[in-house]
Amino acid sequence: MKNINWDAYELFLQVARLGGLSGAAVATGLSPATIGRRMLDLEEAIGRPLFLRSRTGYRLTPDGSALMSQILEMEGAARRIESWKQDGAGSPLVKVACGTWLAWLFSRNASAICTERDNFRLDFYIAERRASLAHRESDIGIRAFEPEEPNLAATKLGEVAYAAYRARNLQPSTAERWLAVAEEDAISAYLRWPHQERADQIVVTVNRARSLRDLALGGAGTAVLPCFVGDQDMRLERVGGEIESLRHRQWIVMNNDDRHRREIRTVVDRMVRFVRDRAELFAGRRP
Repeated sequence: MKNINWDAYELFLQVARLGGLSGAAVATGLSPATIGRRMLDLEEAIGRPLFLRSRTGYRLTPDGSALMSQILEMEGAARRIESWKQDGAGSPLVKVACGTWLAWLFSRNASAICTERDNFRLDFYIAERRASLAHRESDIGIRAFEPEEPNLAATKLGEVAYAAYRARNLQPSTAERWLAVAEEDAISAYLRWPHQERADQIVVTVNRARSLRDLALGGAGTAVLPCFVGDQDMRLERVGGEIESLRHRQWIVMNNDDRHRREIRTVVDRMVRFVRDRAELFAGRRP
């Protein structure tokens, strides 16, 4: 087997984590065709099939899963070395993995999470797909379910509600025009809902959940959003009530071994306080 550069493995991780070429293209800036070709080259170099390819995305084969575990070990070691170096330099890095909209809310309230007096840096990994903490890909993760991994500590944040939203003062017919993330990128339940319930009424699709709010504000149609996003914008109004089937609990998780590190504990405590202070908003009780 010929030597394989680390960047090929990094690209493999992007495809595996994001479930296909489209998500990896957004994350890397490469074209889907280029990524697809490089994955074929990687499979040829390794001599084993790594992906099951379909119209809805890429799924790992058993060999692909085995390779991903090995690469995560390597990546985790590299991150720990980098963290060790930064600790020595007096500026540790805290890696946070969370979904599109919670990252959006944290970004709008950044000073509640990290201040100029803090002696640490934040790195956000923003994706709908769950990030693993097992190999220190992230120090802190926010999930829609209680973790089962024995090495993770978890704190419940509360519940998250969802509803359909459109721009105010539009004609009622606009409510029949639906906006959605493309089916191959619809990882979360709220992103799949329009395809399952309003497939014949979808008029615009995008590859990023973040664009749904902008399209709704622009009058393009109706989008499913977390209530803590839609209810904060007076330019939007709910179409119907809460979509109760989408309601879920939310947890903040971290590695047991790391949870007492001062900078991680500080970020976790601030995030917990921030979300719990807005429990009614997250639960959809402030329309």
